[in-house]
Amino acid sequence: MTLQQQIRANRFRTAYVVVAFVLLVVVVAAASATFLGRTAGVFLLAAGLAYAVFAWWNAGSMIGALTHARPIEKRDDPELYRLLENVSIAAGLPATPPLYLIDDPAPNAFAAGARPSSAYVGVTSGLRRLMPPRELEAVLAHEVSHIRNRDVRLMTLAAVLVGVVALVSDMAFRMAFWGGRSGNRNPVQILSAVVALLLAPLAALLLQLALSRRREFLADASAGAILNDPEAMALALRLLQIDTSEVAYADRATAHLFIESPARAVHGPGGFLAGLFQTHPPLDTRIRALEQAGGFTLPPLRPVPAV
Repeated sequence: MTLQQQIRANRFRTAYVVVAFVLLVVVVAAASATFLGRTAGVFLLAAGLAYAVFAWWNAGSMIGALTHARPIEKRDDPELYRLLENVSIAAGLPATPPLYLIDDPAPNAFAAGARPSSAYVGVTSGLRRLMPPRELEAVLAHEVSHIRNRDVRLMTLAAVLVGVVALVSDMAFRMAFWGGRSGNRNPVQILSAVVALLLAPLAALLLQLALSRRREFLADASAGAILNDPEAMALALRLLQIDTSEVAYADRATAHLFIESPARAVHGPGGFLAGLFQTHPPLDTRIRALEQAGGFTLPPLRPVPAV
């Protein structure tokens, strides 16, 4: 798929995401009307859509605040900024996106912004310390790929609208608990409304996860193409795989924006079920995809000697 085909496909996916999330908000509003009446349902629908517009317009700053990311200038880290400039030129971006730093020892990075012109790249201080220049450049290329491919707009939109659905559902439950008027409703209507209010946030989350997992494979491949060095991207993912520390200021709303899941994977009996709700595909799978596409094989990891 060419770059223009990817951008065009992402535009269609963005439209589908908007339609899907609006339908979920409508379902929540209709379910709340069962308990509270038509007026309350219309109010929740209007409030949800108004908050969506506000959050979308301020998405970049809101995500920056949630992750505790702060902007840095070229003079603060000339080498990191130079790598981002080189990657942006190689990717064909009209300008180098702003650079943000998260003071966190866990290695990770993300891109965010409602529009490509306002998108920025954020890296943690842990990533800056861990990655050699080659691998660090690959991580930056991955994030720049999200901007170039218009993924950042799609994923930021998903983050905003998942929050909207969760907020409206929570408001509906609280209003129904404190002032519900469901005595004239039959049990089937009430049960259907409760199920809708419970499942709508879950459906929004699953849609967000599906979008995130697909985008990561595309960004990995795009980073390898930008640098003409897919092995560097695979080596960077290997380093992220070795370090299992968690990003402190990352939650479910922003986790899908990072290059890898900012929370540790769950192992053991609950690992499979937890894996269904992971925002990213396994790093092993992403590395194998790069190896197959690039025709190389990373050397096996050497065991860490006992101290």
